Amino acid sequence: MADMLFARPDGQWFDFPALEMAGLSGNRWQKPNKKDLIPLPEGATLIMMPQAAPVGIDKESGEFLLVDENPYKKNAEPVYAMAALLPQGFTRLLLPAAEMSPIELPLLGFTAVGVEKGKLVVAAAITDEHKSWHPRFYNTEELPKLIKKRQQEIPNNRIIEQLAHCSLEYGCFTAQNIFYRRFEGGIPVSPLCNADCIGCISLQPSECCPSPQQRLKFRPESQEIAAVAIPHLKEAKEAIISFGQGCEGEPSLEWQRICEAIKLIRQQTKLGIININTNAGNTEAISALCEGGIDSIRVSLFSPLDSEYQAYHRPQNYTLDSVRESLRSAQAAKVPVALNLLAYPGFSDDQRRADALIELIKETGIKQVQLRNLNIDPKQMTGFVKDSWGMGMNSFINYLKDQLPGLSIGSYTHSEVKNNQKNNQKNKK
Repeated sequence: MADMLFARPDGQWFDFPALEMAGLSGNRWQKPNKKDLIPLPEGATLIMMPQAAPVGIDKESGEFLLVDENPYKKNAEPVYAMAALLPQGFTRLLLPAAEMSPIELPLLGFTAVGVEKGKLVVAAAITDEHKSWHPRFYNTEELPKLIKKRQQEIPNNRIIEQLAHCSLEYGCFTAQNIFYRRFEGGIPVSPLCNADCIGCISLQPSECCPSPQQRLKFRPESQEIAAVAIPHLKEAKEAIISFGQGCEGEPSLEWQRICEAIKLIRQQTKLGIININTNAGNTEAISALCEGGIDSIRVSLFSPLDSEYQAYHRPQNYTLDSVRESLRSAQAAKVPVALNLLAYPGFSDDQRRADALIELIKETGIKQVQLRNLNIDPKQMTGFVKDSWGMGMNSFINYLKDQLPGLSIGSYTHSEVKNNQKNNQKNKK
């Protein structure tokens, strides 16, 4: 039994043993199952949800109770809900139970958090290895020196300058990996996008919540791309380079430059994986990239249902059918595709969406589903979840495994995809 947390306006937080911790699934408050709670992962962050009063559960009656004033003070003082932000490899099972904040909250993956036997617990599940993305390996003391070293190695390269900014200002892990020369390194290429996603983290209307990142303002040349990619692929441990970062638009709009860059890269090294994170709305571009030597594709998806896809992604000049056609094109070219599912408890795990997702996966030959906690203000999901009834995220994951025995479920792309791709090419021959 976990106790509720609340925060004072100054951010100082307290546990409140009089009430149990509650969570939010879709638009319904619920009591977390014991199996849904794990110790707060190392590297997780505790934050306050401003002007959102927390909800707890009366231990005797089971009633959900709103706590809008500090129970420990005689003078009225507002209190706010607490949330956890999870590190890579952990999937959120419940959001914090709270009233909707009247202000716009930042685009973050708010996760329910409480206290059990004196220790912090979160409503989350481990869905992938954590070692490569553990926060203790990032933002280290040596990072500024490594940035300066890479800038000297690749002088006057605009991508390196952008990644330096993303590393130091935003703490972006894929940007930092380019300087650490390891794992998946991000290479942004596109300032433009062919969608207007509600949860876009690099571009939001001024009246909305602030974007956590500034979007790229230039179109790099193929030579600039190759200059950053080649040493990373040659020297990095478990080397991957990825187009399609948080600081850019849709990378496939620059497919010609990417194809030219791949040619330059593969003239120098056959090592590592070249990946693209994309909405896959431009089928011509995806087909060309498959022919041009892309090793893997990761496609972001909010919902497998057309109307919801349209409402969230707000695509320009393409539809979900275009995405399906792109996925079939990649399947025909034997390029591994992972689905980057923007997961939201009480929505993604609704039976209708689960079945539609399974149908999409079977139809298009997707090999992996990567569960990505959707960063969004819960208010923005109100219309989407009004008719939803989630089976529970753990049950949803198990349902996918049962219905799709060969499907890999995780949180990010692994370097072994290269071997799978090589095997596919052999089979193709």
